[in-house]
Amino acid sequence: MSEMRGNSRLPRWQTATPSISRHALTLYLTGQKAQIYSRLSGHWRNAVHTFNADIAIIGAGGAGLRAAIAAAEKNPLLTIALVSKVYPMRSHTVAAEGGSAAVTQSTDSFDSHFHDTVSGGDWLCEQDVVDHFVRHCPAEMTQLELWGCPWSRKPDGSINVRRFGGMKIERTWFAADKTGFHILHTLFQTSLKYPNIKRFDEHFVLDILVDEGQARGLVAMNMMEGSLVQIRAKAVIMATGGAGRVYRYNTNGGIVTGDGMGIALKHGIPLRDMEFVQYHPTGLPGSGILITEGCRGEGGIMVNKDGYRYLQDYGMGPETPLGKPENKYMELGPRDKLSQAFWHEWRAGRTVATPRGDVVYLDLRHLGEEKLLERLPFICELAKAYVGVDPVKQPIPVRPTAHYTMGGIETDARCETRIAGLYAVGECSSVGLHGANRLGSNSLAELVVFGRLAGEQAAERAQGASAASSTVVDSQARDVETRLHSLMNQEGTEKWSTLRDAMGLSMEEGCGIYRTPELMQQTMDTLAELKERFKRVKITDHASVFNTDLLYAIELGHGLEVAECMAHAAFHRRESRGAHQRLDEGCTARDDVNYLKHTLTFRASDGGAPRIDYTPVNITTLPPAKRVYGAESTAQDNHARQQKHEESANG
Repeated sequence: MSEMRGNSRLPRWQTATPSISRHALTLYLTGQKAQIYSRLSGHWRNAVHTFNADIAIIGAGGAGLRAAIAAAEKNPLLTIALVSKVYPMRSHTVAAEGGSAAVTQSTDSFDSHFHDTVSGGDWLCEQDVVDHFVRHCPAEMTQLELWGCPWSRKPDGSINVRRFGGMKIERTWFAADKTGFHILHTLFQTSLKYPNIKRFDEHFVLDILVDEGQARGLVAMNMMEGSLVQIRAKAVIMATGGAGRVYRYNTNGGIVTGDGMGIALKHGIPLRDMEFVQYHPTGLPGSGILITEGCRGEGGIMVNKDGYRYLQDYGMGPETPLGKPENKYMELGPRDKLSQAFWHEWRAGRTVATPRGDVVYLDLRHLGEEKLLERLPFICELAKAYVGVDPVKQPIPVRPTAHYTMGGIETDARCETRIAGLYAVGECSSVGLHGANRLGSNSLAELVVFGRLAGEQAAERAQGASAASSTVVDSQARDVETRLHSLMNQEGTEKWSTLRDAMGLSMEEGCGIYRTPELMQQTMDTLAELKERFKRVKITDHASVFNTDLLYAIELGHGLEVAECMAHAAFHRRESRGAHQRLDEGCTARDDVNYLKHTLTFRASDGGAPRIDYTPVNITTLPPAKRVYGAESTAQDNHARQQKHEESANG
């Protein structure tokens, strides 16, 4: 294997591609196809390069970039390999629209943010993790400001904050309605300051390397050249995003396929709380395009086919005045409650039938053109482009769409997994922040708060860790080559696209907003069948330069494993909590006696159904209570204030 060290001149796969003509590019790719075909016929080993780093980070979205910056600042002498299957600015963080939570106002407090997050997560949050999170959010938002993030401001120049669902006070920082784009751009440009961060763009990670229970690096495919690269490292951070693409209709980009989760499963790391998949209440029907919660934070209303603001019938009323939204009321309830309300309206026949599915309407017209173009310009563009609606003049058709994976790779409070030196951060992880339902605007903040923590922890480990055994990691890298070669030459007639469509539809039916044991069982049976059929998938493209036929098949393999964990975890949780709602008798209410615990799903060694286990929830200061919104929430808050006043008066 050819070898290069971190302080050497970067190998060709890491340099920028020069601008060339289309004709020259065609000739280049044609030549590459002939060269790569011979590699795939049994000569991969001659194409493997080795790069020595101290830290390898998989994923260059918000979490991966923040981790890389933190590690580089912690120790400028460390070499950090930042590996991504896309160019960093194409990471899914760019799609986040609404904002990022942090206590800012004098009327707000860490305790309030803590309470909103824990209750919003239906008490399945790790409360020590939530406490760390809320206390570090303001510093991270300020750091992004110092790095150049253009936060929206009030007329007096102070940071503006908007309302968001489930939050009892305005605490969501935003940059118009392209917050994720601006955060990602800020982090990406900041990362360029650090010469010890070496980028491996358009590299598809195939597996991690583990020796004696410690993470030792990874093996990736250079998608442009068709070669493999082994990156040796003393610590590895997974920042690979969620798994929303296992659902047919979702808001996620095409790269959000559960790769990191699938790799972790294979190495014996459990996925935690995978039954909790968030449906966002306002997705554009049929397109997977998200209409940000910021629309409702600005005062948008939701109505059924009769023009009635139906959320007042589902514990979030009474109806608020038009254009005067109130925190925790009506449209500013939590996402799980709003999505469930849509389901009930649909069952009652009060939604609007369209060729792309039943919808309700998000009405922004009363906000006026000036405010819409100032605060929500991107939403106006999206509505016009995808459904032909001008929000200034017409309501936007919306329906719940699979959006966010609350569960993920199990980690401790320091983002470390059960494999020493392997960390996970962001949506691919389950550090215990979101519980059974994520509050909007907590996820962008999570990327930077825990991205920094993971980067610092990895840097500390890399400083003191010894190098891996070359013999062991080289052997593992050869095993990866062998498996890749086997997949390329696998005999069969199945198409990955057919299997992927079947997986997505099955997940919608069995693991949607409301669930029944019969439909969940059907989904589990379908996924088991699809896993068997996957063994007969035929790769028809024998090139390896951006071979999407091969890459999509690999992604599907991960997706099937992750989807199976979701379905089995849901089937075994016999209660209703947060985003996991069941309709069968005895399971329609929250059951703290039997299910105030985390679900762990382990990959079966024989390739069969996942093994299920449970671990307790860490409750520090806030015992379980009823989740309340609307007038009931106000009454509860008033009662708590009265009690506190009486206690103070009594000494």
